[in-house]
Order: sequence, then C-alpha cells, then structure tokens
Amino acid sequence: MRFSIVAWGIALTAILLSGASAQLSTIHSVYLFPMAGGMEQYLANQLTSQGVFQVVTDPKRAEAVFTDRLGAEFEKRLDELIPLPQAAPPAEQKEKEKEEKESKQVREEPPGRLSTFARGKGNFFLVDARSRTVVWSTYARPENTTAEQLHRTATRIVDRLKRFLSPKQS
Repeated sequence: MRFSIVAWGIALTAILLSGASAQLSTIHSVYLFPMAGGMEQYLANQLTSQGVFQVVTDPKRAEAVFTDRLGAEFEKRLDELIPLPQAAPPAEQKEKEKEEKESKQVREEPPGRLSTFARGKGNFFLVDARSRTVVWSTYARPENTTAEQLHRTATRIVDRLKRFLSPKQS
C-alpha cells in the first residue's frame, strides 16, 4: 500500500515530536537570548509566573535557551556562552598549542553582541544547550511592539508550551 506525502509527513512529525517531548521533559532551566522588542523580558515573566521553567541569568546554568533566531551568529554566540565540553588533548598536543598561541600572540576580541535588528518575525525556538537541537518551536508574531501586545504574545507562547508539556488526555 502506498502512503501519500501527507501521511508520511504526519508520521514523521509524530516521531519527531515524541523524541522532542522526551528531550523537552528533561529541561528545567532556560536562558533567554535577547529578542526583538525586549520579548525575552515578557517570556521570562510568563515562564516563571506560570511555573513552566526556571529562568536563569547565567547561561552556563541553563539546560536550554530560548531564541527568536537561528543560524551561524546564534551558534557562535551559544558556543561562547555555553561551550561544549571537549575531551582533554594529550599533554603533547597541549604543549604544541601553547607554543603556537605564544608565537602568534593571538588577539582575542570580546564576544559579539547579538543584534535585535531585523528580528521579530514571530518564530521562537527552544534549543537544548547540550545537544544543540531545537526541541520545541512555535510561531506567534505580535501585532505590534507595545507592552500589552508583547505580554499577550508571550502568554500565548507559554500557553502553547505548557500544552505541549502536559500529558495527553484521551
């Protein structure tokens, strides 16, 4: 029997959601990246007041991060804020790296700031800090950038997240 593209899409979505919900259930603390219009402030308020996640101000303590933008800039900033643990190189390799660094006198630049310019398209992502995978996302574009509208949108986002986290009732 042949499945239609829609049937395959539904099956794949169900498989992916079951994996994402299992991964999402292990998350208790989140860090919020700067977002357009200060949306991270409204999300932090709703996440804590509704008891969904503990919001942390130190990204190293976060199990996941909320962002409204993915891509190379996000990945670079995430690596700066929450570096992945690396296996310790052998002593020989460490010595070689030290010599190279001293000889080049590498000038390190401060971490770049994530710009909020040209963001706020309405997509929101929850990214697992360890695996770097998107474990949940939604689309909720605010009508405008007034405090009332940002609050309403943040409430809608957190309500959707709570529904996703709650056990399905038959």
